[in-house]
Amino acid sequence: MTVTTTDATTNSIVLQMSPVISMSEDSFFDFCQLNSHLRIERSSTGELIIMSPTGSETGNRNFKLIQQLANWTDKDGTGIGFDSSAGFMLSNGATRSPDASWIKLTKWDALSDAQQAKFAPICPDFVVEIRSASDKLKPLQDKMLEYIDNGASLGWLIDRKNRQVYIYTPNKEVQCLDHPLTVSGDSLLVGFNLDLTKIW
Repeated sequence: MTVTTTDATTNSIVLQMSPVISMSEDSFFDFCQLNSHLRIERSSTGELIIMSPTGSETGNRNFKLIQQLANWTDKDGTGIGFDSSAGFMLSNGATRSPDASWIKLTKWDALSDAQQAKFAPICPDFVVEIRSASDKLKPLQDKMLEYIDNGASLGWLIDRKNRQVYIYTPNKEVQCLDHPLTVSGDSLLVGFNLDLTKIW
């Protein structure tokens, strides 16, 4: 490793691995399993981004989000949902773990069992990130744009601090909702309306 830094914008440790150490996809997966008490992502340039577990309050809000998405997913039946422990390899080389995500069943079933068992080489169709009190907004906004650039059809950035929701879709300006009570999944997640009173 050539550089170890603490990133004040993301409250995380960033390890610059390349070009000294090159981790294969399997090696990175094994590294994450050995350190499962941490949340680890990899940027498109090969940096390891190591984050501590969330605070209890943020964990509860993530749980409320997952609960609502899971209930709708079970009822709808057209896709599969994931919590924040799931990692996905994006086409730009990054490996990311959204707070919540959803993939169309047809796309998920097209992956092999081996691909599904590790960090699936796919970008979720729908991603959500929740901003905790210690998170800086700009890095999360950049991450949302990365999801859209790599194939996501819909993304929500929920800013609990300011009670705003940023909505990301391909080829459209980012929409910001102020103090909404609900947010709709629109045409992608038909019938899914997130109750934000459980999240704020």
